[in-house]
Order: sequence, then structure tokens, then C-alpha cells
Amino acid sequence: MADENNEQTFVQRAARWPARTRDYISELQMEMRRVTWPNWKQVRATTSVVLVAVFAFAAYFMVVDWVVNSVITKLFTALTR
Repeated sequence: MADENNEQTFVQRAARWPARTRDYISELQMEMRRVTWPNWKQVRATTSVVLVAVFAFAAYFMVVDWVVNSVITKLFTALTR
């Protein structure tokens, strides 16, 4: 009984996929018309902020890694004597 219901719902869903796909594409196109795209100046500004932040974080983590590595190396050296 349950298998018949599942099979029927699957067949019903499978029969509706072309209409659902058309609806999805139509809604997607409407939504894309509502999007406000940034101008070139805004794109350059935000890209430069992201690049500066990436390099700043990379430098920070490099320093932290160097400090932690130094501490662990000194600790191992002291414990292996």
C-alpha cells in the first residue's frame, strides 16, 4: 500500500518537472532583473579591501606560526636534554 502511494507521488512529480523547470527559470530571470550590480569603481574598491585583508591575515598568521614554532622547538630542545 505504501509503495503504491510512493510510486504514484513519484510519477506525479516526474510528470510536473517540465512545468516546474520553466517556472524556476522564469522566476530566476525576474530576480536577476531586480539585481543591482556594482559599478567598476565599487568592484575595484572592494577587491582591493579583500586583497589587503588577505595579505594582512597572512602576515599575522605567519608571525603567530613563527612564534609558536619557536616556542615548541625550544620546549622540545629543553625536554630532550
